Amino acid sequence: MNVKSAVSMRILVVGSGGREHAIIWSLSRSSGEHRLYCAPGNPGTVALATNVSIAADHVPDLVEFAISESIDLCVVGPEVPLVMGLADRLRDAGILVVGPSAAAARLEGSKAFSKAFMQRNGIPTAAHRTFQGLEHAEALSYVRQVGAPIVIKASGLAAGKGAVVCMTMAEAEDALSAMMQEHVFGEAASEVVVEEFMEGEEASLFALCDGSDYVLLSPAQDHKRIGEGDTGPNTGGMGAYCPAPVLSEALLESACSSVIEPTLAGMAREGQPYSGILYVGLMLTPDGPKVVEYNCRLGDPETQPVLMLLESDAVELFTAAAAGELKTFDVQVASDSAACVVLASEGYPGSYPKGRRISGVEAAGALPGVEVFQAGTSLTPDGLETSGGRVMAVTARAPELKEALAMCYEAVELISFEGMQYRRDIGRKGLAHLTPA
Repeated sequence: MNVKSAVSMRILVVGSGGREHAIIWSLSRSSGEHRLYCAPGNPGTVALATNVSIAADHVPDLVEFAISESIDLCVVGPEVPLVMGLADRLRDAGILVVGPSAAAARLEGSKAFSKAFMQRNGIPTAAHRTFQGLEHAEALSYVRQVGAPIVIKASGLAAGKGAVVCMTMAEAEDALSAMMQEHVFGEAASEVVVEEFMEGEEASLFALCDGSDYVLLSPAQDHKRIGEGDTGPNTGGMGAYCPAPVLSEALLESACSSVIEPTLAGMAREGQPYSGILYVGLMLTPDGPKVVEYNCRLGDPETQPVLMLLESDAVELFTAAAAGELKTFDVQVASDSAACVVLASEGYPGSYPKGRRISGVEAAGALPGVEVFQAGTSLTPDGLETSGGRVMAVTARAPELKEALAMCYEAVELISFEGMQYRRDIGRKGLAHLTPA
């Protein structure tokens, strides 16, 4: 496979969320003269790329487009097309891809597979048992034996909402019933993983891999719960910041040696080398970092602040990863901080209305150091409107975390739509780590 000069490339980004808008934004800052496409994209990406009306999970159509448009490099944003084999199909067509094969994407696509993989390879994670969909009685017996708190997870893909932390037995029984009897996650819960509850603070670690070597992007911390103080149901993510002060240099080195490196070695040994983004959700326990879960792509909303701190040319970096040339790539990440606050629709993460008029986006994005990455939006003759649960991620970069957060919230105040909800405590944990006792 020949690598085209990074001076001028035709690049396709797959996806339509804030993550993909941030990827397009990062690629657009490259020093080269590149032609960018986004499938299907959103009203935010259209200012930087050509939107293509192909859904992210329409693998044959995406491959056909990539071939017909002579795409040199494809960056796959969401997990579903990767699990469906999009990267395999594109590589077969001779196109460079940032994203793992379907076999390697099982690290995210099947929690049962990933837990067994970690067990085989001595990678630290929570003690667990896996139950098939018809084994509700057995799972219930096990949960009652272990006791609460405990974690119940749908094994398959559930849009980031398939893990339930149960602090009481009643919550655990309800979660098992919802997954295994009421089938609220459908096929994703055909297998259910029951895990021990791990004490500690979570952090997100991002490694860009080429099958054998890797480089690290800025570690981040996400805010999964809808409510302030980490209350309420899980969401796809309500905000993030990076770097994560909780992840010290010593902990980062420990995570690389005990998780990242044995994961890459294990995948290669088992015949499915991992090339693409390896996103590891870590729990920083008293016994050291342990894996909460793997993801086979960049996180959303972590991508938004993480890429704002990337100083290296994104096209050159992604091309090196896709071409297996990371060994000699010196990735540059700024020493600043970045943060983002997600603006969500009323009712999210449950059902929510659509078509609410949005104002103030241009004013917010005009503030120095601020970018507004769109996600659940649509452009109508009447203007920009809401069309999803997570509508946009207001993101800012500054020398210090406190300043970046203040800039985010200043920009948030300029944006409005009916029923707009957001968390006002994004980054509080990080600030606590930075404040002397």
